[in-house]
Amino acid sequence: MIKKGIYRHFKGNEYEVIGIAKHSENLEEMVVYKALYGEGGLWVRPASMWNEIVEHEGKSQPRFALIEEK
Repeated sequence: MIKKGIYRHFKGNEYEVIGIAKHSENLEEMVVYKALYGEGGLWVRPASMWNEIVEHEGKSQPRFALIEEK
């Protein structure tokens, strides 16, 4: 389960999860989130992708890590 809160992307930027939505055509769960840098735009990403483990600089780690639950 993806909780509302502040997450750090594996590349360092921070984002706030606003909530979970469903795709209107296939009902896929999508994470609705806001960038906490720059212009702070709203974005969506499939929940399955949000929860992925990625390889970065030789380490396996979550794509997004929760740093503050809201």
